Amino acid sequence: MDAREAITMISVTVYSTGDGCPRCVRTCACLRLAGIPFTIIDLSAYANAPAREFVTDDLGYTAAPVVVVDQDQQHHWSGFRPDLIQQLSGQIEASS
Repeated sequence: MDAREAITMISVTVYSTGDGCPRCVRTCACLRLAGIPFTIIDLSAYANAPAREFVTDDLGYTAAPVVVVDQDQQHHWSGFRPDLIQQLSGQIEASS
């Protein structure tokens, strides 16, 4: 498996409160820089109320961004965490 295949095998979702959130913007920029594809879900959008419930009720977070890897209930974090993004990038490289 090459690095590109390893990257496409993971699923990263960033639950954000929009462009006005500096931690959200920095998290997305860091993921892009690491070459990790991700999906953004804007928690401030009315249509995303179920996602907001997931982040607050199921995961227990009260601050954005919240990053969830592979929809794994154990692999997620809140806030700008370049250390965890680097760790994720290393895991992807190691699996290729």
